[in-house]
Amino acid sequence: MSKKRPDAVGILREIAIMTVALLIIAAAVFFFLIPSRCMVSSISGLAILLTNFTPLSVSQLTMILNASLLVIGFITCGNVFGLKTVYTSIMLPVLIGVFEKLLPEYRSITGDAALDVVCYIFTVSVGLAILFNRNASSGGLDIVAKILNKYLRVDLGKAMSAAGMCIALSSAFAYDKKTVILSVLGTYLNGIVLDSFIFDQSLKRRVCIVSEKEEEIRHFILHELHSGASVYQCYGALHMNEQKEIITIVDKSEYRRLMSYLEKEDPDAFITVYKVSSMKYRPKAPDYGNDA
Repeated sequence: MSKKRPDAVGILREIAIMTVALLIIAAAVFFFLIPSRCMVSSISGLAILLTNFTPLSVSQLTMILNASLLVIGFITCGNVFGLKTVYTSIMLPVLIGVFEKLLPEYRSITGDAALDVVCYIFTVSVGLAILFNRNASSGGLDIVAKILNKYLRVDLGKAMSAAGMCIALSSAFAYDKKTVILSVLGTYLNGIVLDSFIFDQSLKRRVCIVSEKEEEIRHFILHELHSGASVYQCYGALHMNEQKEIITIVDKSEYRRLMSYLEKEDPDAFITVYKVSSMKYRPKAPDYGNDA
């Protein structure tokens, strides 16, 4: 019985985190995107356009559109991603609907559409970052971006920009040229923010090290960082002296620890660093025997 408790706590914690992220996204849509009338990289933006042709509210249209794309998420992204997105796809329009009920006469805080778009981009990015780091989505274009990232290896920010650009251009059916331009520029800026400042956090780094203290560095990587590494024989081109090169792939926090260690242990080490957007490998079972 006691073994089930940590699972329940973990599920509740996951739901709480996703709810906070959705609240941030819903606030960004209601307080900034809807008043601007711009359609920036979101299904909610498309819902804003459709309110010009239907009596339904933004929250109701967002629910309908998210439900349609949710089916695609189940098929292409697996059950874990899909189950999380069921919750987020339902809760996002619900939260937007709560704001609509509480503040039916709300108008723009800034009074300027361009400023509203900028505020929306940076606010919604916080919520999206939290969701993507939990392997979840707010639904809609986030599902499209995940699909493009999974099957075409397109960066998530760029994938969202491509899908969002189609929606931004469709604003021409209902709004003036200024709104269309703001939608397009906002979508482009949104992609840059997501790609550079949010999804970059999940990138790993391939670090190649040539050092006289190869054994100490290898021990640090294996037993302090608890990461893997490969060791290759290499030769200096000038004197053809034999050396060993350590190659390891680390995340952002491990990279900082590794570079701090190298600076202290061997400041003269030759180091090259490459960004790694994805990896595919089969995890090995823990080895409790002697290290061969």
